[in-house]
Amino acid sequence: MHAEQDAGATRHVDHGAPLERYAGRILVVCPGCGGRAVVAPLPGLPALRYYTEYAFRPRRLTCGACAATAAWEARADGARLLGATLGGTTDPFFRQPLWLQTRCAGRILWAYDEEHVDALAAYAGARLRERGGHRPTRAMFARLPAWMKRADNRAAVLAGLETLRALAGRSSPAERSDAAHDRDDRPRPYRSSYFRGGPYRVES
Repeated sequence: MHAEQDAGATRHVDHGAPLERYAGRILVVCPGCGGRAVVAPLPGLPALRYYTEYAFRPRRLTCGACAATAAWEARADGARLLGATLGGTTDPFFRQPLWLQTRCAGRILWAYDEEHVDALAAYAGARLRERGGHRPTRAMFARLPAWMKRADNRAAVLAGLETLRALAGRSSPAERSDAAHDRDDRPRPYRSSYFRGGPYRVES
């Protein structure tokens, strides 16, 4: 979290991290039992150079309750790897509903995991928000929907994030949020590609 205390008021500085920064671990609805499953990169991979590489790394879905598993790999297109498109209320790899969803201010509030919840709470609770001199094209906070940024929704958003934090500690199908049945809030379309041995690109 990039939140600081400044003269008694909460101050948040956005350092431009993309949504991929919080995609290392994603809590989803298990396709087998409907409980909580985890989507994460395969173990033993090289260290990340950029957070955006999370959109291309091989993934595994695992459920501790029913032992369901699934595997995902980025599709090859010649010299390129075509990565996942992050955002929205389904996970970008297996298209399962996110486990952390709740109804908030007439919308759906969602997050990937507890770290993502903490980052959103630091932003939503801040009364002074600053941008750290970066280009906001891919920055997560700059791309948040307007309703989450409105001061009159601050209390509702913070309460919703507390609901998500509590959901993160639950795992049975009966404890799933009713919002986790929905498949709306699709991300803005874009194509991500990675030239093996070369730079990461996002093409609108």
